[in-house]
Amino acid sequence: MQRKQYSAEFKTKAALEAIKGLRTVNEIASDLGVHPSQIALWKKQAIEAIPEAFSSQRGQNQKAQEALTAQLYQQIGQLKVELDWLKKKSGLVGGR
Repeated sequence: MQRKQYSAEFKTKAALEAIKGLRTVNEIASDLGVHPSQIALWKKQAIEAIPEAFSSQRGQNQKAQEALTAQLYQQIGQLKVELDWLKKKSGLVGGR
């Protein structure tokens, strides 16, 4: 049996209903045809994601840039080691 997949819009609608608190989770779940624990999970995920919506994009971009830079330096180091090894094996280093 394949699990039901819900769209982000559907999950958002359900989570916002639960966050508003105008109806119980059981009422929302019944109307949407979803288990109440699923509604509670989506509500929790939405509340946890809210601070990210207000965080600085620059901070997120800076972290991504730093990670990319570190990865590229690691690759450069690896390539330098491989190049030095190849030069040594081919006799190009020290022979000239």
